[in-house]
Amino acid sequence: MSKKIESAIKPTREENYPEWYQEVIKAAELAEASPVRGCMVIRPWGWGIWENVQAKLDKMFKDTGHQNAYFPLFIPMSFLEKEASHVQGFAKECAVVTHHRLEAGPDGKLRPAPSSLLEEPLIVRPTSETIIGETYSKWVQSYRDLPILINQWANVVRWEMRPRLFLRTAEFLWQEGHTVHATAEEAMEETMKMLGVYTDFARNTLAIPVIPGEKTAGERFPGAVSTFTIEGMMQDRKALQMGTSHFLGQNFAKASNIKFQDKDGKMLHAWTTSWGVSTRLIGGVIMAHSDDDGLVLPPRVAPKQVMVVPIFREESEKASVFEYCDKLVKEINDVNFADGKVRADVDKRDMRGGDKNWQHIKKGVPIRLEVGPRDMANDSVFMARRDKPHRDKVAVPREQFLKTVTTILDEIQLGLYERALARREAATVEINDAKTFEAFFTPNNPGNPEIHGGLALSHWAEDPKLEAKLAELKVTIRCIPSEGPEEQGKCLFSGKPSTKRAIFAKAY
Repeated sequence: MSKKIESAIKPTREENYPEWYQEVIKAAELAEASPVRGCMVIRPWGWGIWENVQAKLDKMFKDTGHQNAYFPLFIPMSFLEKEASHVQGFAKECAVVTHHRLEAGPDGKLRPAPSSLLEEPLIVRPTSETIIGETYSKWVQSYRDLPILINQWANVVRWEMRPRLFLRTAEFLWQEGHTVHATAEEAMEETMKMLGVYTDFARNTLAIPVIPGEKTAGERFPGAVSTFTIEGMMQDRKALQMGTSHFLGQNFAKASNIKFQDKDGKMLHAWTTSWGVSTRLIGGVIMAHSDDDGLVLPPRVAPKQVMVVPIFREESEKASVFEYCDKLVKEINDVNFADGKVRADVDKRDMRGGDKNWQHIKKGVPIRLEVGPRDMANDSVFMARRDKPHRDKVAVPREQFLKTVTTILDEIQLGLYERALARREAATVEINDAKTFEAFFTPNNPGNPEIHGGLALSHWAEDPKLEAKLAELKVTIRCIPSEGPEEQGKCLFSGKPSTKRAIFAKAY
């Protein structure tokens, strides 16, 4: 009987996936709950990942002609009321500011001053279409003012009843693009272009094989004409919406009076889009790649891609080992990788080498190098890769490592993508009858009820029968895949004709 391999994270993914997720975040020192319910403190290692997400996406936005700007945190309540479906979609999630001053009450405790009641309540932005639309209505006068292609990096607030770090928090960080166009065709082209940017980023930077597609009417962004999404599958076979791009038609332009004079002198309403991703992407990285020893990071978003751990037994060896490691890190940091240089560092903390190693394993550092007097004598390093078992280490000549470090990082990046893709393909099934569909999404593991089928590709049609069955099974239509073929079929539960399959899944 083989001995069970001990893991650093308890419980394991198989034992309790939701708890495992929280423990990975804790062990990797990514974030923690704040004193404000539903909000989080993002720690330096987690912030480093977000900084890399921002840097890469920001370049992709600017390469496609967009500029950054910033708009107010507070939105007058009347602005949300201008677009009926928009206010209805966000009303239950809004944080509302009603007073502008505090004072000491009769009991000596602070309270909102009654005399400071605002004439109009302010909403802490859940999204910025309305406040930005109001601004654009002043900027846009002529067709010569178009297109407007602007993005902002910001925080938003959506009151969350069941928070989970990175996945659902009352306050979260994101970027939101808002663009204005002269024609519907230009606006739709922008919508699809940005969906392509998100797809490229998720696949090639986060190593997550997302599925791009269109949301059904019931899943659209409030006020949008069409919503497009990228959907990833996590290791528990649930789907995660990782980014959305919305064709807003003229709905928000009419609500905010964004009009322009065309070449013929006619006054027309503009066509707008919005698109965004958030810190939820970090939750996706955690759940798509990590293992029972902690976080596993794709090299392109890892704050540090190589960590050098000095090893010595005698205090007299310390100075020479540190000197060798400092020189090695400088050489590694001079190597080109992806859009910049390799990010390496040396861990000189006064701790046992084994403890340091385990910390970097839990943080998901792609490559760990141990260097001691024997390695120095051989001018080599002792290398371990995070995508391999932690005991799998190999001695590599220093010069060889410097020549191959980018190849190794690329291998790790591609390997994580291929591993996630194989996992998704194994859990994606075409289902053509209601009985099989119900069984697919019915938990059958008493020890871990989170475990279920995965992604179902099935025909569908908008119908109350379908909606009722999905609600019963706690399943949603994730998207109609952009890359899927058209074919004739019938909706599983309503029997209505269908021309394309949709992806059904349990989701975050």
